[in-house]
Amino acid sequence: MIIPHYTKNLSDHGPSGAGTVIIAAAGPGDPDLITVKAANALREADVVLIDRLVSEVILHRYVAPDAEIVRVGKECRNNISTPQQVINQLMVKYALQGKRVVRLKGGDVSIFSNILDELQTLVENKIPYEIIPGVTAALGAAAYAGMPLTARGYATSVRFLTYYKSDVVTDTHWQELARTNDTLVFYMSSSALPGVVQKLLQFGISKEVHLAVAEQATTCYQHIHECNIYDYEARLIGKEFASPSLVIIGKVVALHQQFRWLKNSDHEQQYFASVGEGIQNINELNKPIKHVI
Repeated sequence: MIIPHYTKNLSDHGPSGAGTVIIAAAGPGDPDLITVKAANALREADVVLIDRLVSEVILHRYVAPDAEIVRVGKECRNNISTPQQVINQLMVKYALQGKRVVRLKGGDVSIFSNILDELQTLVENKIPYEIIPGVTAALGAAAYAGMPLTARGYATSVRFLTYYKSDVVTDTHWQELARTNDTLVFYMSSSALPGVVQKLLQFGISKEVHLAVAEQATTCYQHIHECNIYDYEARLIGKEFASPSLVIIGKVVALHQQFRWLKNSDHEQQYFASVGEGIQNINELNKPIKHVI
């Protein structure tokens, strides 16, 4: 059987001698969740621009020893971030040197990321590019927690949301969210969780709805905190969650106790180093996960 290759990339119209930028996804944490295509791109890269939420194991496995790794992470919680303009300039700089650049992002490349800014920069500078999708945090966290996001009889849809300040969602929207049977997944919202819960309770969310916070999902330090949403104040209020954490709200969350297959980690360590910190121990990050017995 002959499998055809892709035809010439529509973006292959760059300046003479220009390299290529590949915007690729690393997945949500577990280094085994990176796609084959993204791994192959890393093997061929001259330069890799990486987010903070990329496993060091991936770099160790797939990036060539002579490739340049540039860390361009963002960490809003600690107010330490590489400006997006700098990232854009680096992509153009290396591509115009004729290099093959991989812009490696945690999770998937297009869910709550700044890919639009980067694509606009590449088009404006006529830099050829490709996009390689990956496993977004919501799908990884739900699978590793045993929560089918659209389980039959529990939910027919799932919504990806974020909530970082009080004026981004109107009361009318909160009322609709409280009444829906959809599974709600909140990215980058664990610190704002008290406000999320307060609004949903205010508008009478069902007593069948459960809530989970997935800390460092799919990594060896994964920890799932789960309770009925009406028990949130008694069980989880005031707790600080490790970064990254994902919030899942819906009836499907109650399935976690029945279908969880991965033990909560006993360690309170950070899988992803903070921006500016040293490289993590590869052997520690690559240790096997523990299954529920």
